[in-house]
Amino acid sequence: MGEQSTVKFPQEIIDEYATLGVDLEALFSAGHLGTRMGVRIVEASPERVVGTMPVEGNTQPYGLLHGGASAVLAETLGSVGAMLHGGTTRLAVGVDLNCTHHRGARSGSVTGVATPVHRGRSTATYEIVITDEQDKRICTARLTCLLRDAPTPGEAPEAAPATGA
Repeated sequence: MGEQSTVKFPQEIIDEYATLGVDLEALFSAGHLGTRMGVRIVEASPERVVGTMPVEGNTQPYGLLHGGASAVLAETLGSVGAMLHGGTTRLAVGVDLNCTHHRGARSGSVTGVATPVHRGRSTATYEIVITDEQDKRICTARLTCLLRDAPTPGEAPEAAPATGA
């Protein structure tokens, strides 16, 4: 995920995961895909997740930000929020992602902000607004994650749906 040393997590979340020996920055990343796309999470809590992504390197043949790149940013941010909401005993698995693309971006970076629409016991839904450097809305997305029980140590995790984050 690149340079995540500046991620702002609430102290209670840092403490909760530290007791388990979990690296929050690695856990809440977009993995290899996020690294390749330059996704960087700068703030993370169950109430708000903020991340950025460069336009360069994430464009379609016409030179505009690829809609799939916006979807990757949106699913990453919404999944982080759902995981933080679920806590250390739950796993968030993306089951539905909708993206509406409002305008194109040709350069600079985009910023996504994920905020909860619903945070329940078994599902969490986040709205993600992606804007350009002029604060113009590029994309609005909604992600719903299923919250599943985390496997106990030594237990094999069940297969996740193919669209899971």
